Amino acid sequence: MAGFWEHVANVVLISVVTGMLLATLGTTVTLAIYVAALLVLLARDRRYLTILDQWLRTEGSILPNASGKWGDVFARQMRLVREQSRSYQHISSALERLQRATSAMPEGVVILDEMDHIEWCNPIAEKHLGISSSTDTGQHITHLVRHTQFAEYLAAQNYAEPVVVKQPRHQGLILSLQFVPYGDKQKLLLSRDVTQLERVQTMRQDFVANVSHELRTPLTVIGGFLETLEDQGQSDPETFKWALGLMTDQTKRMQNLVQDLLTLSRLEDTQNLIRGERVDVPAMLRKLYDEARSLSSGRHRISLSLDTGTQLLGSTDELRSAFTNLISNAIRYTPENGNINLNWTIRDGQAVFSVQDNGIGVEPEHISRLTERFYRVDRGRSRETGGTGLGLAIVKHVLSCHQAKLEIASEPGKGSCFSALFPAIRLVTPEGDHACTILTNL
Repeated sequence: MAGFWEHVANVVLISVVTGMLLATLGTTVTLAIYVAALLVLLARDRRYLTILDQWLRTEGSILPNASGKWGDVFARQMRLVREQSRSYQHISSALERLQRATSAMPEGVVILDEMDHIEWCNPIAEKHLGISSSTDTGQHITHLVRHTQFAEYLAAQNYAEPVVVKQPRHQGLILSLQFVPYGDKQKLLLSRDVTQLERVQTMRQDFVANVSHELRTPLTVIGGFLETLEDQGQSDPETFKWALGLMTDQTKRMQNLVQDLLTLSRLEDTQNLIRGERVDVPAMLRKLYDEARSLSSGRHRISLSLDTGTQLLGSTDELRSAFTNLISNAIRYTPENGNINLNWTIRDGQAVFSVQDNGIGVEPEHISRLTERFYRVDRGRSRETGGTGLGLAIVKHVLSCHQAKLEIASEPGKGSCFSALFPAIRLVTPEGDHACTILTNL
């Protein structure tokens, strides 16, 4: 306001002085003086405009000094600059928080314009889709995500449900992709890694198919013999006895399968680690050694080596089940006159129970899947040997509940070694643990 009144005063002063000069000096001289005064004022205003322009162009410069109306102009401009700076900082901070949030999301996010060109994407989307926010901006999404199902999904414009595709650039990666329209024909593309979910779904389907197949054979055998017995009665005692024997075997097979399924289900429902009681592993292994010899019926050379008397904290029944499965597998898949070595020892601070044989071995591509339910390297041989296909799955879950892990080393034609490794937190060392016991049936 002061600048305004100063400006008015200047105009009035110039007018008064001009009137006086007109009365004294005449029109020509007075006009010359008037023009000169105006030029001085214009020069001053131009100077301040230049200073203001330079100040606005130079970021971070100090506000120049000015008097009168120009001081007010500079002050108002300074307030506008400060408000703009605060707004810019607020927007920048909000954008930074948004980018951090989207970067932390487990899903990929791609922003597309109305023509389906990439405007921005987060790091997860870059990983999922093989694109780059820095180099692929402006590219059409289908030029980079080249998948027939995806292109058809985009063209159909029905985005209520996602489309599931396999990412060819990443072996085994399965993605769920879904568009979310927003704004003026813009879209968000959301990507989610559903590899594990798809794998679980496949395992469920395989499980139902495998259970059905495993039960169908014994039920067919039993049903067929029952029809035969119904037709022939007991006219042939030998046939009757033979049929009953086969039906009994098939019934036991189904009982074993159901029992293993129940055991596996119970183990999978266990939410917490098994603390349990002290388990005398050496004593347990001596009993299992005797049972193994009985099961083998002299067909194999079986040895037991107890290098330590270390005991475990856990469940006696569960550990017995796991160890029994490892031993019985070795007996099933080791040819007659083969060697089976059972060993309980300490290695690198861990207790290790290992079962080593010189049996048929396993091809490398099968090893990672041996603990899957019903996974069989040789389905025919597995059924001949009486396995249910669930033994190693049970072993895996028992060890997991005891914070232990299963290691498998195998070479086709030379044999396998299955080792259960228990961490130090599970070990209990009894007093007087000095002895080394070796038992062998020759």
